[in-house]
Order: sequence, then C-alpha cells, then structure tokens
Amino acid sequence: MTRYDTIVIGGGPAGLSAALKLKAKGFDSLVIESGDRIGGIPLQCIHPGFGLHYLGEDLTGTEFIHRLIGMVEDQGVEYRVRSHVVRVKPSRTGYPYKRIEAVSPYGFIEVETPILIYTAGARERTIFEIGVTGERLSGVFTAGEAQAYMDIFGILPGSRIVIIGSGDVGLIMARRFALEGAKVEAVIEMMPWPGGLTRNIVQCLLDYDIPLLLSRMVVRLEGKRRVEGVVTVRVDEDLNPIPGSEELIECDTVVVSAGLTPNVRLLEGLGLAMDPSTRGPIVDDYLESITYQGIFIAGNALVVNDLVDYVVEQGESAAEGASILLYEGVKPRSYVRITKGRNVRLIVPQYLSCEKDAVLYMRVQKPEYDVKVCFEEISREFRYPVVRPAEMIRLTLRRSDLEDLRRLDSLTVEVKRV
Repeated sequence: MTRYDTIVIGGGPAGLSAALKLKAKGFDSLVIESGDRIGGIPLQCIHPGFGLHYLGEDLTGTEFIHRLIGMVEDQGVEYRVRSHVVRVKPSRTGYPYKRIEAVSPYGFIEVETPILIYTAGARERTIFEIGVTGERLSGVFTAGEAQAYMDIFGILPGSRIVIIGSGDVGLIMARRFALEGAKVEAVIEMMPWPGGLTRNIVQCLLDYDIPLLLSRMVVRLEGKRRVEGVVTVRVDEDLNPIPGSEELIECDTVVVSAGLTPNVRLLEGLGLAMDPSTRGPIVDDYLESITYQGIFIAGNALVVNDLVDYVVEQGESAAEGASILLYEGVKPRSYVRITKGRNVRLIVPQYLSCEKDAVLYMRVQKPEYDVKVCFEEISREFRYPVVRPAEMIRLTLRRSDLEDLRRLDSLTVEVKRV
C-alpha cells in the first residue's frame, strides 16, 4: 500500500494548482486524472479570457493550461493519467487515512492518504434533464461535446444549429459555429435574462447577429433519424408554458448548454453534506468539508465558476488548508454559519472559522442595478453598479471584520438596493 501526504483527484486547473502549492510547501502529492492527459477542459478551449487574474495576461485556454502543465513538469509533481477513481473509503488502518481505489490500463491502483483534495470538476446537463421530449435522434450534443469535436478533432457537427441555453460554453460555441460557416438559427433561453457573461453575449452573439430568444423553452425535438427541428414555446413569469405560442425552428443540430452540475458522486458515497443551491459539498473557509475532516474540495466540483482564475485560486486555498492540517494535525474549530438573505442564490464557503481572511463566492437570484452586498452583523457592505445571476461575485472579509462574530451563530448576507 503506497501512502502520500495528499491525493488530488482531478488533473484540471484546480487540481494542478493545488498540487503545485503543496509541492512548494514540501508535501508530496499524487494527482489522479481520468483523461488521456492532465489539463482538463482548457485543453479544448481555443478562445481567450484565461489567466487575467492568475497570470496577469489574457490567454487562450490552451495557452493557459500549457503554462500550468509546464510548472507541474518542472516541479516534478507526480501524476497518473487514464486512471478512473471508482471508490473512496476509510482506510483499514484507521483514521485519518482514506483509501482511494482506481482502475487504469496499467492495472488496479490502491493508495492511502490522510488528506484528499477533490477537484473532479463538473458535468454538463443533458437534454434528458431539461424536460425536452421527442425521439432519441442523432445530431444532439452538449456544448462541451461540440467544442471537443471542433477544437480538438476538427469536425463540424452540423450546418444549421439551435443552441438550448445561454451558458458561456454555448455562447462561445455559437461564435465558433459562425466562424466555421455554420448558421446558428437561435440561442434559446428559458429565463428572462441570459445565462452567460455579458462579454460573451456581446462578443459571441451581438457581434455575429445571432438571435437570442429569452423567455422561451424547447419542448420537443422533431425528426426521424436526425434532428430536423425543435418546437419552442414562450413561458410566463413563473416559467410556465403559454398555450398557443408554439413555434418550429428548423435545424439539423441541437447543442445543449443548460449549465453544469458538480461531479460529486464519490463524495456522496462518503456521506458528505451537500448544499442544494450549489449541488456541491458544504465547506468552511479552508474549503474543507464540515462533515468529513481531511477532505478538501475546489474548482467546479465545489461550485460552478465563471473564470478559470477563481478555479485556480480555490485549488491553492484548498492546498493551503491541507498544509495547515498536515502541520498541526486535528484542530477543533467553531464555526459561524452564513445564511442567505434577499436576492442571494448561493454562497461558498457556507461556514467561517473567523481565524483568517475569508474569500467568498456568491451569485444572485435576479439582476439588479446600483446595489450593495451587506453583512449586517459586522456592518460591512460592498457596492456594485450591477449584479447578474451569470456573473459570480467575489469578495473578501478581513479577519479583523470577523473577530466579533465568534459570539454569534450565523452571519446573514443579502443584496439591497442603494
């Protein structure tokens, strides 16, 4: 049985940044990646917008991850690819070790560690999860699949495209289709506002005259063997279909960009507490699970992020928390719970130890202009000219702000109009 100081599950930006941070602190870690190579999703992202905060440059996804992989190779971080983790369970040798079991073309892998950093990313929601009926036709892809077809294998999936959902990957793929000569008939969004970043709405849709249909949903696929069209319907303020508003849009390809869900199946098997709003684990400000000591979560496995820079930041934060636990061993903590107030859809972390500066990531439920994010118990507020559900809010609470919270059970965050 091989033991490591830490095991990192997932070789994307969060996992690699965590392993690099641990290496700098003198700890040996093993990165386990199920893909053919380390790097994760940025390997198929040829568009810019990566590394603005982390590296101070505007890079494409491939440029960004090439630099990160170069750092991993230079520092001698150990990793194994084409290795699929099938089980995480307590070790037979007892607490605090965890046993990780994985399969690979080279055989069965079994390793132990006191610290697990889980950075397995998120999966895309499929057409069967968003209530679209009809036959199981060919020509239906998720946005990530279409991106891999085009940017890695050089295959154009279709010529007349309908994109369901206005998530960022779908918006970027709308531009890619247009650049390759395909016609994007429409991007269809059920909500009354777009689901992607404003810059992607402008650069990917407006600049290419691609229609964005808001308050609409696709209810049925039409066709015999391959998609020939989609039936859409308008929805009211409660997202209920409006009778008589059906419309057929002809197409030969449907791309689903209906959002991501944290890939946490292995953690659910361990009994970790999950947050229904993020669909990821409940963590403290060290990004450690509050229900299972020694398991840290970062990146899209924790909460779906807008920017790879936030993913890398979370990976380093998890590594920082892991190194403290390795140095100090078991350390009892008392927590202050963060509760969601007006116009707050989700917030991570959900608990604060009040021992250090805390970086918070949050999303609102609906767009608002000229607002302030308030923490009533500590009389702290942050002003924003606009907040949108698609754009994550990142803010920092200083340790000095949190000192008076130790006597409280909870801290309420809410968005108010100025």
